[in-house]
Amino acid sequence: MRHIGAGELAIGQSLPWDVYGEGGGLLARKGYQIGNENQVANLVKRGLIVKEEVVREAVETPSVLRMLNAANQRLQLVLAEIAAGRAVSAQVRLEDIARAIAGAIDLHADVALACILHNQGASPYAVRHSVDTAIVSLLVARALKKPPPELMAVALGALTMNVGMLEHQERMQASPAPLSDSDAALIRAHPENSVALLRKAGITDQAWLDCVLLHHETENGTGYPFGKQAADIPDAARIVSLADRYCARVSSRSYRKSMVPNAALRDILLEGKTTTDAQLAAVFIRELGIYPIGTFVRLLNGEIGVVTRKGVNTTTPIVDALVGPRGAPLDVIIRRDTQNDRHSIREVLNEAQAAIGFRLDQLWGRVASA
Repeated sequence: MRHIGAGELAIGQSLPWDVYGEGGGLLARKGYQIGNENQVANLVKRGLIVKEEVVREAVETPSVLRMLNAANQRLQLVLAEIAAGRAVSAQVRLEDIARAIAGAIDLHADVALACILHNQGASPYAVRHSVDTAIVSLLVARALKKPPPELMAVALGALTMNVGMLEHQERMQASPAPLSDSDAALIRAHPENSVALLRKAGITDQAWLDCVLLHHETENGTGYPFGKQAADIPDAARIVSLADRYCARVSSRSYRKSMVPNAALRDILLEGKTTTDAQLAAVFIRELGIYPIGTFVRLLNGEIGVVTRKGVNTTTPIVDALVGPRGAPLDVIIRRDTQNDRHSIREVLNEAQAAIGFRLDQLWGRVASA
């Protein structure tokens, strides 16, 4: 460690490093914007930073954000090839992508979940949505203690569930107009079209194909393409179906704002009474929490922050406060346990209401660096 030089900081500058106190505690995160001379003086007097040679060694520290961005890029290529009917080694490549996503979850599941809400520019919606769905599906399937072959089927099903309408999905997502009859028919046919394209690409794994084919079936038989009910729908398809619906609701579109995560989960619970297995929905809520990682919240004391990890139960997560009660950015990010009555969650905010600019690595460190 070394002290900060007097000439290394200026008002309006974003800190180029994490700054620590003499005891090793974090004073200010990398990216924090210095607001006045007092902050400059305080950081110069008390602040320590990691020496440059150590920082250089840490540049290649594994990052969930980088791993998921790479998975998005690779998936975009292979899905386009499958949709065009000219994929080479599709199964091997898709399995590699699925393992990479599982590895990102292993590295830091909270960051993987945060990326769903805060990394929406990673790739076109059709591709990113599939990666997001795979993340949630894997977390739920793991909670259900599914064996490795089924975990892989769940991940691969999520990654390829919409390849049958890939070339039309971006257009439909961007259009504010009601669906035309032809687009509605395309949507209802996409599970079968997706399976046909996967078979053409050499995919023969029946659990994978069934997951894609049946991920829009529902418990009460109102789904498509076959109107199957309860026991006729494999668990993999049920899991992907729930994750698909959640991730679609929290994604922003050109024609509508995203739903706040707790509202998306509330909808899923309500749907669970008729179209979703109630026990599976309960596991889903338990894994994501009532306030999923990455949710913007206002605390009872007026602070605004981001849910960064689970708490002792689903209703009391840990929040990193970024904005003070009077609306000014905090000099240092403060971790709040919402079990504390004073720091309990008053309300959930959307991105516009929160009006907080931050990078993932400011909250989760190098494991979330770009």
